Amino acid sequence: MAQITLQQAAQWCGGTIDPKYAGVTFLSANNDSRSIRPGELFLALQGIRDGHEFVPMALENGAAAVLCRHCDGDYPALVVDDPRKALGDIAREERKRLNMKVVGVTGSVGKSTTKEMIASVLETTYRVGKTPVNHNNDIGMPMAILAMPEDTQVAVLEMGMNHFREIAYLSGIAQPEMAVITNIGSMHIEHLGSKAGILKAKLEIVEGMQPNARLFLNGDDPLLWNMQKQEQFQTEYFGVSNPECCVRGSGVELGVDSLRFDVSVGKDHFSVEMAIEGEHYVMDALAAVSVGYAMGVPAEKIRQALGGFRNMAGRQEIFEAKGCTIISDCYNAGPESMAAALNVLGKQPGRHIAVLGDMLELGAHAQAEHYRIGRIAAEKASVVLAYGQNGMRVVSGAITGGMDGSSAMAFEDQDALTSALKRLARPGDVILFKGSHGMHMEQALEKFLKDET
Repeated sequence: MAQITLQQAAQWCGGTIDPKYAGVTFLSANNDSRSIRPGELFLALQGIRDGHEFVPMALENGAAAVLCRHCDGDYPALVVDDPRKALGDIAREERKRLNMKVVGVTGSVGKSTTKEMIASVLETTYRVGKTPVNHNNDIGMPMAILAMPEDTQVAVLEMGMNHFREIAYLSGIAQPEMAVITNIGSMHIEHLGSKAGILKAKLEIVEGMQPNARLFLNGDDPLLWNMQKQEQFQTEYFGVSNPECCVRGSGVELGVDSLRFDVSVGKDHFSVEMAIEGEHYVMDALAAVSVGYAMGVPAEKIRQALGGFRNMAGRQEIFEAKGCTIISDCYNAGPESMAAALNVLGKQPGRHIAVLGDMLELGAHAQAEHYRIGRIAAEKASVVLAYGQNGMRVVSGAITGGMDGSSAMAFEDQDALTSALKRLARPGDVILFKGSHGMHMEQALEKFLKDET
């Protein structure tokens, strides 16, 4: 990590400092006073509570300085009108100073896994930095840039959004030489109105891209394939079903905890075997292949990197507990990823139980999408336990899909949900836990695994 002086940061963001603290340096930034490490810049941001309340704790825990709207004592402080914007300004200039290449990753589903796969492939050849878990917004991504080691050659940065212009802002900070859009799904449709609106929002990533940048798109996604070509960029497609894609996947074979497929890139052909389950991961891997080839990574290193890939915590982790096979996919959920997870559940040997939390931010589409997921769940599971305000819509869909009413139940209380699951589960069952991040299905999983005292 680079040492940035307060004077340098003030020049980058237009802030003011006490001259006696101009030479104070910080190594990275943190907005959590509880976890701040010595040498970090504390971000006094406005959230549910005012971050300025936590300045004393941050300084006591070793913060080198504070980025804030006002300074209420004698300590190193960079005072600005808007700390969030100032953070972005500082990160933008640090990104330029590091002179690293940037790969931006966005999309409705699979962007975190795609980011991890791309990083795994590039790490075989380059010194790579990446956004950590949950660092894909206007706070997390700039913090990730400021935490990049001085010798970083390539940064793989995930960019998330809920509203228009958020991706444009992040791309303006990251200024990618390459960008990937994984797909256009229904996540955040409540705020963006339609899939066309989601496409427009995701395409904002091009606004900050470098001249002659390369844009990698999912060629199996109709909206991405049919969009107006981005003439100022080299646009390349990856896919399975579209024969015109530059990077093609074929011969997909699914096993228990395994995935195999063939890759064709120009005259090169090779096979990939991964310790991961689900056909939907093929597209994430093909995006990683596309970026790897563009960065000159040899095919054999790409194959080995994907073969050794392990998914992130909370994303389709499969393990044994309490005599059951647990599929923990609690990080987030939308209609597309929920359907994919149910498909994985249905392919496991044993009796299947789907524990499904609400899919949030679907707006007017919520009832229809939860009903549709219920119908899919009826095909893949023997028992469906739905949690949240839309739980009854899931149950209605499951019953319409042919499930017995005693096997499909809705809950608005998580304790009641897990109590029912403990009564119903038996050794040999396969249990899927999935829902939007705000539903905290990981807590339901913890309650299920916890032994009664």
